[in-house]
This record gives sequence, structure tokens and C-alpha cells, in this order.
Amino acid sequence: MGEVLDQSEIDALLASVAGETDEVAAPAATATAAPAGGPPRADVSSYDFKRPERVSKDHIRALGSIHDGFARNFGATLSGFLRTIIEVRVVGVEQLTYSEFIHSLPNPTCFVIVQAPPLEGQMCVEVSPLIVYPIIDRLLGGNKSDMFIPQRPLTAIEWRLMSRLITRALDHLSEVWRNLVNAKFEIVDTESNPQLVHIVAPSEVVVFITFEIKMNQSAGTMSICIPFNTIESVLSKLTTQSWFGYRSKGATEIERKRIHRNLTKSKVNLTTFLGRAHVRVSELRALRPGDIIQLDKAVGGELVLQIEGRNKYAGLPGQLHGRRALHITRTAAIDEPL
Repeated sequence: MGEVLDQSEIDALLASVAGETDEVAAPAATATAAPAGGPPRADVSSYDFKRPERVSKDHIRALGSIHDGFARNFGATLSGFLRTIIEVRVVGVEQLTYSEFIHSLPNPTCFVIVQAPPLEGQMCVEVSPLIVYPIIDRLLGGNKSDMFIPQRPLTAIEWRLMSRLITRALDHLSEVWRNLVNAKFEIVDTESNPQLVHIVAPSEVVVFITFEIKMNQSAGTMSICIPFNTIESVLSKLTTQSWFGYRSKGATEIERKRIHRNLTKSKVNLTTFLGRAHVRVSELRALRPGDIIQLDKAVGGELVLQIEGRNKYAGLPGQLHGRRALHITRTAAIDEPL
């Protein structure tokens, strides 16, 4: 039996082997980078096997452009849903491993598992507690700008409220992805601890899209995790040239009905001007019930009806079922005097 080496001898042996490798690799690298009598070679680049780049930079830029449109639409929807100004913008699109994505998230958080048939596999949507709780506070009637952010999972009622909001986000995702694939994004499951969710292997490459959501003095992030095997089938369509040549399609029948339904529920202020009169302050102070003020409008003259401060219609005053009314006769000019 041969002699067994102790730890110090093993360390010395490894150090000598590493030194010889560096001495041999240095001249070779120099010769490769700058061969004699010619320009430096540009076809040598470093590659990290721990973080393989399976999605090209053109595809990354195309995904950023797609989700820029999603951010604008979702911000407008959130503004109407919460009745306050909401700003949503893309702050980053990158590729990393699924384990790196999971370890970058807080715990607990608002974590939703999503699927979009016919795309294979599942995706993830995460919304930071920094913006989740201000949104819930706003939905429940609060208006605190510097509220306390609790470090706890969402309750059943809070999950119900956030599910409504995330469903609206998924509707917009389905809309912007329609140019690539006719997929319907829908919620599969929810979880507070992202460490418990394993939709792909830890070393699998995923595309990580980060959004910033601002509401008054509160701000937080929303993240979308898309595994590579989910978008592999549509990568051929994710070219910068084909995406920037895209033109928005007309509204579908469902979208038109939704817009009509929302407009029907809207409330606006209507104001009808009976006329004007000039009186002195002494006359104004001397007015009593039953006194008559003479206006500059004729008895049979038309009155201007304004909607939200803008001239819209003209009509004649009257009564309907015992109430004062205005019979609209025509459309008023924008600059028509009151």
C-alpha cells in the first residue's frame, strides 16, 4: 500500500499544479489575443456556465418593448380602479436562474402562479408588500400616505382584493401577448412564501421582468418570471424588427362592450345657465323672497348646457313630471356665449 499524504502535503501539491497552469495559460492567452503581425482577435468572449444566456439581447429588448405597452395600459386601469394617479413602468428585463429569482424575493409576499395555454409550463407574478398594503388600504377607504407595512402573509379578504387586481393585470398581459400567441393568462394558485413554489428546476433559466408601481407617496415593485421553456416556442417571433413593425389592432367586441359599460356608469356634472344680470351691492342686500331679477335672456330664448365646464347642448326650459327640465334642441358651439 502506498504512503498516505497528509493535508499539508495535499495543499502543497495543489498549489504547485495551479502555479504551473497559470504559467502555461498566460502565454497562450497573449498569443490568442494578439497574434504576431495581425490585429487582436475579437471572436473570444467569456462564458459563465452558472448563468447561461439562452435568450439573446434582441429578444430581451423585444420583451421590454412588449411590456412597456402593458405597463401603460395597466397603469391606466389601476388609476381608474383605485381612483388616484398610478404610475407603472418597466425598470428591468434580465435573465437569471430560477433559484436566483426566488432568493431575491421577500418572504412573506404576494406570489401568484400563472398559466397561459397554449404556452407550456407555468409563470409567476410577485407584487411587493411595499405596494400591496397601500393598495389594499386604498381599496378599503383609507388614504394614509405613510402607513405601516406589516410583515405577515395576506389574509383571505386581502387575497380576494389582490386577486381582482392581478386578474386585471393578466387581462392586459393577454392583450399585449396576442401578437405573439393567442394565450389567455389566468391564476392557478397563490402563495405567501415563494420558497415553497418550484415551477421549474432551480438551475433553469428564466426571464425576470421588473415593474415599478407608484401611488402617491408609496412605491413598490411587481415582477413577472417567465421560464425559458415557456417562451421557447415563440422566440422566433420575438425579434426587434417584427415587434416594432407591429400596429395595434382594433378593439374587439368584448373590449367595446367593457368600455361602453364603464362609460355608462360614469357620472358627469351638467350645468344650465339661465342668464346673467347686473345689480348693485345695495340692491343685492335689499333682495327679499318674491323679488324678481331681470336676466339678459328672452323668455323663449335657448339656454346653454355645459358638461364638465364645456358647452355641449342648447335647449328650452320647461317641466317634466313636476320637475324642472331642459328640452335639448341642438348642439351648442364651443365658444357660444352663455
